[in-house]
Amino acid sequence: MAQAAQLDPRSITEEGDFLQIKSVDHVHFYVGNAKHTMYYWWKGFGFTPVAYSGLETGNRDFASYVLQSGQIRLVVSAPYGPSSPLAAHHLLHGDGVKQIAIEVDDVEKAWRETTSRGGKSAWEPREQKDDNGVYRTAAIHTYGETLHVFVDRSGYKGVFAPTYRPINDKKAESLGLAAVDHMVGNVQLGKMNHWVNFYHQVMGFRQLLAFDDKDISTEYSALMSKVMQNGNGRVKFPINEPAEGKRKSQIEEYLDYYYTPGVQHLALATGDIIKTVRQLRANGIEFLRVPDAYYEMLPERVGDIKESLAEINELGILVDRDDEGYLLQIFSRPIQDRPTVFVEIIQRHGARGFGKGNFKALFESLELEQERRGNL
Repeated sequence: MAQAAQLDPRSITEEGDFLQIKSVDHVHFYVGNAKHTMYYWWKGFGFTPVAYSGLETGNRDFASYVLQSGQIRLVVSAPYGPSSPLAAHHLLHGDGVKQIAIEVDDVEKAWRETTSRGGKSAWEPREQKDDNGVYRTAAIHTYGETLHVFVDRSGYKGVFAPTYRPINDKKAESLGLAAVDHMVGNVQLGKMNHWVNFYHQVMGFRQLLAFDDKDISTEYSALMSKVMQNGNGRVKFPINEPAEGKRKSQIEEYLDYYYTPGVQHLALATGDIIKTVRQLRANGIEFLRVPDAYYEMLPERVGDIKESLAEINELGILVDRDDEGYLLQIFSRPIQDRPTVFVEIIQRHGARGFGKGNFKALFESLELEQERRGNL
């Protein structure tokens, strides 16, 4: 497999960018208790609850909350009864991402183009209407039970979608989380290239970077990863698969507990990672910690940066540099009981990479967590 390499942006053609994606519209979690999960994102991560759907709004199937921070929109939904598809999803996976919704100008065109290229339809273009207008969606399947939902909300003026009503009494102190930087999917051994080809052929994405087991490995475990992005670079989906190692990798542990491929983590961008992480820690959010020796070598490895090295060490933030600048990142512990989904906080100063220089230290920390859980 190739070493990390960036493709020439001129290879991204208009034909390849046929979806004309505007942004990640929302990320939809299916969970066991929507009210508790809403509270976690509200009080822990500083997201503002902005909309609710449930029995009181005519939704007899599930309770659902929409939360926002900057341009990030999360939806958390839980079933009312055991026969719901949401209940089946949660029974198998625990709390996890079911839908990655992307905003497009033309839902019908997006669905037609992707399904004609081999995408499997989850639902055909459909309209939901209320007094606020028309909300258009269609969806296709991707890895595991995850869906990509195409959204056109240009004709809809409501708070989120039909059956959702505004929440006006839950204010939040923003922690500076502004946008989804990328979302990582974990797939089985030998399936990474299959899904790389899916994103290329079905959705018109291009490969930005590739990392092999020499880049992402420790003494005991390894993984491989390829980063796919859409034509305008606004949406990035790294795809991970395990590599052969002496012990179980973090990807294998995820698959053991999620039971299928799925979203491993959301990377959320901030403009001031020191302030954001300090507030997150104060709110009780737990993060991985790399060995202190990492910080002794940091100045020589990354050179001058704007942030205080003492504060970076104190908070456990990682730093990496590439040809275009540097980035700072930190990874939470799993955000539910199963060792599956977690959150990355990232700040970029020009760098377009994903922290290659941090991989070894980070994965050693992950292995320590696995060992504590008895899963290494």
